[in-house]
Amino acid sequence: MTKVYYDSDADLGLLKGKKVGVIGYGSQGHAHALNLKDSGVDVAVGLYPGSPSAEKARAAGLKVGSVDDVARDCDVIMLLVPDQVQRQVYEEHIAPHLERGKTLMFAHGFNIHFNQIAPPKGIDVSMIAPKAPGHLMRRVFTQGAGVPALVAVHQDASESALQMALAYGKGVGSTRAGILQTTFHEETETDLFGEQVILCGGITALIKTAYETLVEAGYQPESAYFETFHELKLIVDLLYEGGMEYMRYSISDTAEYGDYTRGPRVIGEQVRAEMRKILGEIQSGQFASEWIAENQAGRPRFLALRRINAQHPIESVGKEMRGMMAWLQGGNQR
Repeated sequence: MTKVYYDSDADLGLLKGKKVGVIGYGSQGHAHALNLKDSGVDVAVGLYPGSPSAEKARAAGLKVGSVDDVARDCDVIMLLVPDQVQRQVYEEHIAPHLERGKTLMFAHGFNIHFNQIAPPKGIDVSMIAPKAPGHLMRRVFTQGAGVPALVAVHQDASESALQMALAYGKGVGSTRAGILQTTFHEETETDLFGEQVILCGGITALIKTAYETLVEAGYQPESAYFETFHELKLIVDLLYEGGMEYMRYSISDTAEYGDYTRGPRVIGEQVRAEMRKILGEIQSGQFASEWIAENQAGRPRFLALRRINAQHPIESVGKEMRGMMAWLQGGNQR
């Protein structure tokens, strides 16, 4: 059974008298910093000179400094910049200030697991990985609840790294929902796998292929968009709220029968074999090496793929269709 920690398992008092530095103020960074501040933790945000986020953080009542200053002055340092720049930020601005007894934290294990960052002995290295985007993490916290998270310890120099990580998890509100114990190895590989085969890669490829199939068969692009893209949120919400059984209870019997009989034909053994291959590429480090090399080369393939996918017909049709939905106005219409 997975070990789950709650409020009663964590002592926020362990952070009393300590300074916590949050490096980065993006989706995760702003939520971590503000939740910690509201929990009474002495927190500062570390940003690069001229960062447009500095004024936002100050306006929210947070202390802001350079990454070097925050890393030097803080006892606990949470690194929340994107994976592809973490190594550079760490080596140039954090590593010089990692004195014995400090704690280095992550919200994703990529750079530790794939040996891009090698912390010195004498410090604790741990992870609190909230399972929600930052804006949701912040909103739920202000409502008195929290989002679940994962906790892992990579290096336990103090012999209390887990307790300190749980204190941090309590500060950001995750012990209110539950923090599951894992490892950097498990978190990293399962996270990458989920992103690639379902959450990002799998679902977008399935949507585009279904849309293209209908349009190629002569159906209106607008109808194809509604049936393959727009209604996805309705189903995902039902899955999120009550699982597969609740989703199937909520849809028509016709849809449920189609689910049971046609779904396995779409996602069959060929797809399962490809998923295993993708997992193998993650486990071997092949994907990590590919992504690291892509960034070192200036990201030519990544940027080309971004451009090509942004030009897919479903994007222009979707923008038009979303313009009909008054409840979306004022939202992100990119």
